[in-house]
Amino acid sequence: MAKPSREAISMASTSPSSLSPSKVPMELHVSNRQKLLKSLRQHLSKSSRPHHGFVLLQGGEEQTRYCTDHIELFRQESYFAYLFGVREPGFYGAIDIATGKSILFAPRLPANYAVWLGEIKPVSYFQERYMVSMVYYTDEIVQLLVDQYKGSGKPLLFLLHGLNTDSNNFSKPAEFKGIENFERDLTTLHPVLTECRVCKSDLELALIQIANNISSEAHVEVMRKTKAGMKEYQLESMFLHHTYMYGGCRHCSYTCICATGENSAVLHYGHAAAPNDRILEDGDMALLDMGAEYSFYGSDITCTFPVNGKFTSDQSLIYNAVLDAHNAVIAAMKPGVSWVDMHKLAEKIILESLEKGNILVGNLDDMMVERVGAVFMPHGLGHLLGIDTHDPGGYPKGIERPKEPGLKSLRTARQLLEGMVITVEPGCYFIDALLVPAMKSANTSKFFNREIVDKFKNFGGVRIESDVLVTANGSKNMTKVPRETWEIEAVMAGGPWPLNKASG
Repeated sequence: MAKPSREAISMASTSPSSLSPSKVPMELHVSNRQKLLKSLRQHLSKSSRPHHGFVLLQGGEEQTRYCTDHIELFRQESYFAYLFGVREPGFYGAIDIATGKSILFAPRLPANYAVWLGEIKPVSYFQERYMVSMVYYTDEIVQLLVDQYKGSGKPLLFLLHGLNTDSNNFSKPAEFKGIENFERDLTTLHPVLTECRVCKSDLELALIQIANNISSEAHVEVMRKTKAGMKEYQLESMFLHHTYMYGGCRHCSYTCICATGENSAVLHYGHAAAPNDRILEDGDMALLDMGAEYSFYGSDITCTFPVNGKFTSDQSLIYNAVLDAHNAVIAAMKPGVSWVDMHKLAEKIILESLEKGNILVGNLDDMMVERVGAVFMPHGLGHLLGIDTHDPGGYPKGIERPKEPGLKSLRTARQLLEGMVITVEPGCYFIDALLVPAMKSANTSKFFNREIVDKFKNFGGVRIESDVLVTANGSKNMTKVPRETWEIEAVMAGGPWPLNKASG
């Protein structure tokens, strides 16, 4: 693959609020198609299969809100976005395995589209914009693929069908009128294409860095403006405004989690039944898990800080326990390292801090055996990140999901590879639904100092999350927000960020 230009990489390093949103090079998606083609041909060669047939993907369709005519804002299906970068709905895309040619099929729009929705673009527009070999209409799929096919018998289609191990949902294979004229392979494409998404190219990393830059900047702005008496949704609103206003990020990677007080112990707070609507109180901790998406590629950042801008001793104890775990994991990350081992490292460091703070008592190794860490951190340490917040590829064939508490929530149990982007998000929470049974259990009750645990009953929790690139010899943190308690206090008091600008 050709190296990206200096301009393409530099677009990720400038402060997003000081420039217009960067133009995204379509070479990124050309490279993604080339990567798939190479991997698929290698796979076919290993099983002595001919290099004939077409990869065929169906893009996303616009959805209305239930039975109404209200159309939800469209966002492309992720595998289709990865290969073609198409932002419009209703497309199909194909890659000829024999020749490497890429083909888009555009919907044939009715004449009144031009009245209500804008200019009807010719196929030449899509060919130039998306840098594909040819573009036809969706009603020409059958004839075009039959004409292009050079093998014997019915033309072969490699369709996308496989399990997403994060959602337990299956990818939907392409459907179209006349598909019965083709042979269909539903097993080969999904694992090969999923593995292509695991390690990122330089151009992909540039987009993930842009998403991190603008999201980091937005987190700092929210941190500066947070005050007791506000509503949680005001923090969400400030974040969304900043990333869209200054970064051109129309989509978020996921629903914002703006949790304060006891809500910060609710791991996926912010959903419709818990809609970021509590009033912030003096003395609360705020846990804000928010990330913008830039040209399909995402970010996933969590900052935790005191609403009033000053850490108490109890808040510092829990916060620094999580920060020490966060920093230790990032320092230990490199190719070949087991992600399960990284989770255990984070757990052990948090348990050590809780033991020093007299929340826990007893032998740390015994606590690890009894999985006490999962009482305070029931979620996994992190997940692959890219076009999806939880990017696929966490459990390819041959990688088993652990079964122990905490570890079973890991979204991958792989060894790290150069080019992976993975979130590092240790947490420490005081969740009654976990603490009460653990303090009653014959195996774990001895570890808890009940009097001190009771002090933290309404504390909530702390999570610190950064997006980290695995490099050849270590790792690089792509997230740029205040992390040390003194940095957070300085920024919330009106100090500059980044801090190195203060001395300039």
